[in-house]
Amino acid sequence: MRLYLKLVHEPWPSERWQRFFAPAWPLYRKWYESEGEASRPDLVTCQSVLELYMPELVPVYHSLCRLAGNDDLSSRFLSMWCPPPYLAGCSQVAWTRGNPTLIRNYDFSPRCFDGRLRLTEYRKPVMGIQDSGWGLLDGMNADGLAAALAFGGRKVTGSGFGIPLVIRYVLETCGTVAEACDVLRRLPVHMAYSVTLVDRAGCFATVHLNPDRPAEVLTQASVTNHQHQVEWDEFAAFTHTRERRERLDACLADEGVTRRDLLAQFLKPPLFSQQYLRGFGTLYTAAYDVARGTVRILWPEKQVEASFERFEEQAVDVVLLRPVGRVMVKGSGGHRRIN
Repeated sequence: MRLYLKLVHEPWPSERWQRFFAPAWPLYRKWYESEGEASRPDLVTCQSVLELYMPELVPVYHSLCRLAGNDDLSSRFLSMWCPPPYLAGCSQVAWTRGNPTLIRNYDFSPRCFDGRLRLTEYRKPVMGIQDSGWGLLDGMNADGLAAALAFGGRKVTGSGFGIPLVIRYVLETCGTVAEACDVLRRLPVHMAYSVTLVDRAGCFATVHLNPDRPAEVLTQASVTNHQHQVEWDEFAAFTHTRERRERLDACLADEGVTRRDLLAQFLKPPLFSQQYLRGFGTLYTAAYDVARGTVRILWPEKQVEASFERFEEQAVDVVLLRPVGRVMVKGSGGHRRIN
């Protein structure tokens, strides 16, 4: 099983995004209609809530809709308002010894991965892993703010945005953790999530988001797939959320642990998962160094690095399901340029 990640610099949505979206849309559409098209909000509602809560992104949204053919269903999908439920596993840490860094693993099915590390300039330079066409699983902006999402481990759903667009909006409009927390307090989300934030000044926070509860801001550096306590026992057991959180907390409590040591932990169990055939394998490890403006995307045997000052477009081909051996956090290989 393989994973492909392309590094793409596209300041504003263009034909390049269109070439990505056209073949991806049938899969998106199948998921979006999985509960029946009538279960999804109508286009007027989708556009109205986007204008109400995220007016700064409306010009980008309209550009994307035009590139998608101004189709009713794809335009509703791109608003990310009340999408179908979806679950993912994540482990993430705000590291503040030395250079502040957001480190995270993203665990999901490789068949449902956009495969893009995209540098955009919609309102400001933002670099991150794309999801749902233009949302972000994690990312960083040129102000030195990084954010990442983790499923919150609750079954409840409600009216709100899909979390990838929330992460995009935070990075497009905020420059500090304090500003991001203010934004997250007012945005409705459709499922339970925890967002990890860290900024260039070394401030960090965890924000628990839920459709049925007010947002809660905590000074908490580690996050896995439960909030205060486990509320979905079967999911917790399957994803080992307790074990992963315990490993992260143990690393943070050990004053002798370095950032390099912590990265090594992310590349082996229990933080690193190979349950790809069950939809819960680690697709990548990301380390956003907000002080330097760089990101490293890592796997046990390969890595790629990018920054706002030096962003080299390339494609990375990663073999998944290879036994985890020597941890590599320096060097690179197996990259090729793309047009």
